[in-house]
Amino acid sequence: MPYVKTRDGTDIYVKDWGTGRPVILTHGWPLNADSWDAQAMALAQAGFRAIAYDRRGFGRSGQPWTGYDYDTLTDDLADVMEATGATSDATIVGFSMGGGEIARYMSRYEGKGVIAAGLISSVVPYMLKTDDNPDGVPEETLASIGAGIEKDRPAFFKTFLQQFLGVGFITSPVSDEVVDWVWGLAMQAGLHPTLECAKAFGHTDFRQDLAAFRVPTLVVHGTSDKTVPIDATGRAAAKGIADSQLVEYDGAPHGLTITESDRFTNDLLTFLGR
Repeated sequence: MPYVKTRDGTDIYVKDWGTGRPVILTHGWPLNADSWDAQAMALAQAGFRAIAYDRRGFGRSGQPWTGYDYDTLTDDLADVMEATGATSDATIVGFSMGGGEIARYMSRYEGKGVIAAGLISSVVPYMLKTDDNPDGVPEETLASIGAGIEKDRPAFFKTFLQQFLGVGFITSPVSDEVVDWVWGLAMQAGLHPTLECAKAFGHTDFRQDLAAFRVPTLVVHGTSDKTVPIDATGRAAAKGIADSQLVEYDGAPHGLTITESDRFTNDLLTFLGR
């Protein structure tokens, strides 16, 4: 069953590997489910059922004109869970933008069927810098993302993804080929969904969703994340979620599921086997 049709008729591409207790993986912007492959394979080999899907507008999923707000995106998550039968004893794990769907699912669906959660380099609880969120990202920085994409999307993402993966002038935690691979994932997304989702993750306030987390929650974030600053997100999320475990990766960039793949995979498996 490679595709799930959501309640509004959008086709969502689903990768369903292994058998056992389900772990649903939501990907970051502007990637797709393939970015979870290393973890999905390890989960399946460890006796879990790894379910990763392409967000609407990204990868192999449909690209409707509407539905890029977090309520609709979370409904898509719920529809994938229902269609795959992953409605009990499930763990839901979100990377970057995907953390928003996890948080909104916990409040919008009252965590139905979920026994554990994960927020990895996540935008939760609030990305935007405001008077009551001083550690967030300034509006002008968020606006420059859209402007850069509209001007020259391929060039913008080449530079953006180097920061995403912690690539410097002298050293890099990944090869040039990995950067090229991640760029290729980003370019599979539609232009309109890419722009709309950038607005959504940059401006959606999840602070009220934190109280809905009533399950053990793993929070992992890199201290050198220049894409999603840790103080406004990972540390704030862990502080606001009662049963949370914060693991900070010293010096790690935003894309730590790739740059710190082995370490993160082990931490995730340890959390799932707690």
